[in-house]
Amino acid sequence: MKIVLNADEIRKLLPHRWPFLLLDRVVELQPGVSGVGIKNVTISEPFFEGHFPTESIMPGVLIVEALAQMTAVVYCTGAMQQMQTTSDDELVIDEQAASRVGYLVAIRDFKFMKPVTPGDQLQLRVKLGRSVGALSQVKVCAMVDKHIVAEGTMSVSQRV
Repeated sequence: MKIVLNADEIRKLLPHRWPFLLLDRVVELQPGVSGVGIKNVTISEPFFEGHFPTESIMPGVLIVEALAQMTAVVYCTGAMQQMQTTSDDELVIDEQAASRVGYLVAIRDFKFMKPVTPGDQLQLRVKLGRSVGALSQVKVCAMVDKHIVAEGTMSVSQRV
């Protein structure tokens, strides 16, 4: 299933706001299973002012945060009990979805292969894995121009 979410719809799903909302668009979404999102990296990002001012590089921790936000979209859409789609595969967003976003619990085996710089478009790929109780494992990968720039595994929890 291909469900596309724009920035306004993402803001309905996530509690994050500027400057910490790092997800610009969702281009593929299988609720509760996997998704692909986009983060457009621009020179006007506030972190570039202080993160290597002579060589603008997106901080790795913000790449992890962008992947966690994409994970939250997949997770929370899967958890919506009254989620419905129209015949056009449009997601009907539950206005209380942001209250279901859980927490990032652990980051494992994370590798950064290449710097991310202004002008890059990060493709954020997430796939939920096995769950144990309230914890779920998530395989994540960030790509620029079909090249992996970061990948690893996260654990996320349900909000209780």
